[in-house]
Amino acid sequence: MSSENERSEEPAEPEQLALIRETVRKAKVPRAKPRTWRGAALAKELPVARVVVDKGSLHLDQFFDYAVPEELDETARPGVRVRVRFGAGAHQVKNGRREGGRLIDGFLVERRATSDYSGPLAALADVVSPEPVLGPELLGLARAVADRYAGSLADVLTLAVPPRSARAEGRLSPEPLPPPNAPEPGSWTRYERGPAFLDSLASGGAPRAVWNALPGPYWAEEIARAVAATLASGRGALVVVPDGRAAGRVDAALTTVLGEGRHALLTAEAGPEKRYEQWLAVRRGAVRAVVGTRAAMFAPVRDLGLVVIWDDGDGSHSELHAPQPHAREVLLLRAAHDRCAFLLGGTGCTVEAAQLVESGWAKALNAGREQVRRAAPLIRTVGDGELARDEAARAARLPSLAWQTVREGLKTGPVLVQVPRRGYVPRLACERCRTPARCRHCAGPLEAPEQRELHCGWCGRGAPDWHCLACGSTRLRAQVVGARRTAEELGRAFPAVPVRTSGRDHVLDSVPGRPALVVSTPGAEPVAEGGYAAALLLDGWAMLGRPDLRAGEEALRRWIDAASLVRGQAEGGTVVVVAEPTLRPVQALVRWDPVGHAQRELAERAELGFPPVSRMAAVTGPPEAVEGFLAAAGLPPDAEVLGPVPLPVVRPGGPRRPGDPPPGEQWDRALVRVPPGSGAALAAALKQARAGRLARGGGDPVRIRIDPPDIG
Repeated sequence: MSSENERSEEPAEPEQLALIRETVRKAKVPRAKPRTWRGAALAKELPVARVVVDKGSLHLDQFFDYAVPEELDETARPGVRVRVRFGAGAHQVKNGRREGGRLIDGFLVERRATSDYSGPLAALADVVSPEPVLGPELLGLARAVADRYAGSLADVLTLAVPPRSARAEGRLSPEPLPPPNAPEPGSWTRYERGPAFLDSLASGGAPRAVWNALPGPYWAEEIARAVAATLASGRGALVVVPDGRAAGRVDAALTTVLGEGRHALLTAEAGPEKRYEQWLAVRRGAVRAVVGTRAAMFAPVRDLGLVVIWDDGDGSHSELHAPQPHAREVLLLRAAHDRCAFLLGGTGCTVEAAQLVESGWAKALNAGREQVRRAAPLIRTVGDGELARDEAARAARLPSLAWQTVREGLKTGPVLVQVPRRGYVPRLACERCRTPARCRHCAGPLEAPEQRELHCGWCGRGAPDWHCLACGSTRLRAQVVGARRTAEELGRAFPAVPVRTSGRDHVLDSVPGRPALVVSTPGAEPVAEGGYAAALLLDGWAMLGRPDLRAGEEALRRWIDAASLVRGQAEGGTVVVVAEPTLRPVQALVRWDPVGHAQRELAERAELGFPPVSRMAAVTGPPEAVEGFLAAAGLPPDAEVLGPVPLPVVRPGGPRRPGDPPPGEQWDRALVRVPPGSGAALAAALKQARAGRLARGGGDPVRIRIDPPDIG
């Protein structure tokens, strides 16, 4: 052995040993895996725990029984989060106790004296937290939602109970405040039954109303007064709005009407820890009022007396994760189960809202025509005939009436310009006859983003020598010009006026009341201080021409939402909509009659058997899978299958929406329709069929969606 090796075996210096010991002392000790509790005594009373495990598979949508070790007896209470071992086979039994399997999360829902399962039980691995987060009311609601949407209880609980934060659980919630005094009616006096609705809430009643709100900024305060009246009766209230901007307005109104500390704000912008802390305050009863986005629809408000949903037609109310429930339907379930008041409000009116009134389940809460005329702006239209004769429209896309309205509006305040889509000339058409410009090779749409060379949006081939096949013209125009291009055009036309844009990448909450041009996409319109002096609603035909059953309803809702931000007619507010004036949604906008439009739509859908008069489910997947699924499913006798039809193939690397098929794959979609009264049977049949396929063959590419929001 060399001298170097001899030196390497000498003991280390005392300072080095001390340093090593200190490093080991500071290192994190690895956590031991939860025990199997082999040989441990079980709880003397109620030794069986019924658990819902975090497994969203439909064939596992049931409760599972576990043995409760004596050491966990005190903390293993109904409603707490637990860890269990799942998947151990019958051969993995030692000393009468099932062992093995994978550790997963779950909720303890019940303690029992005996189990319905005759074999050996596995023991609870651990109680994650002694905080009870799943009460019987929330469990019952989650079960009802899962059954309605053909989903699993575990998936619904994932949406209903937010992720745990140990630091938030460690903080004490504030003491609950005494009920406030009943509020004054305020601006509710503008509605014929408004004060009576508040009086019923304050006296402990459970009125159900569909509220067509007047245009203007008062809707948030009116919701706050309804919440205050409910709290005055000693009950709780829940408000669900489409986005964080609307939640912020209702939050500010609640603070003004109720004061600090009486309500909780549940939105994603707050962050996981803050949101869980607010959720716990609601669960513990420290706060009796909640406002939030769609995830708040499951908020565990104690003694629930009122549920409110604002603008139920907004797509943000439809959950993207399985089983994809809609906030309106969840709140309807809560109103029925808790026998509480229900308020569906919006400046527009959906067909579903009209059906609630038509069926007698809810009452209409509207203002008189005189109030509507006083609050709504003047609506003017520009149709195809006027555009064809207008030199300004042919030269710069905006008709003379629009230029004049913008010029007059800028004298007194900001002007809103709504464009249907973002981007820079996303689709092109013949300037003369408006035939869409198509690729000669694949019939894909031609486009010229960023004013580059003309090329196909599907195959990418160039089209330098394009001419219209219908009329021979070689001039193109934008079918839909986005916010950016519109802002550039208006900026050149009004060089001394600031131009601001609001869209997907950057949404403005508010703008000052000074003269300015605000170009926005639908749903991103900021609120102007004192209201907009005027508004332009451009390319209305593009919104009306979408291949969807709700195209007219959605276009009218978007127009009315934007026009509601404009000053009333008495203050000079004017709205110009570029759309054919004879169309039904345009006429409803001119008359400011969204309720009448929804009622006529409902009557037509009843004749055709379309939702919401009927219940419908969409079944999508590879063609052979959809065909096999429908053949094996035990559908109700009155079910009608429409299709299947192929879905558009998603290009690899292209944009995808939730629910789209994998890129490059050809999928089919079939619609299953049943008459009223058979919706529950349809959901149960589809759920059972899919659960059976999963149990037999593992993965199943078939997707099911109950009441799809868009059916083409």
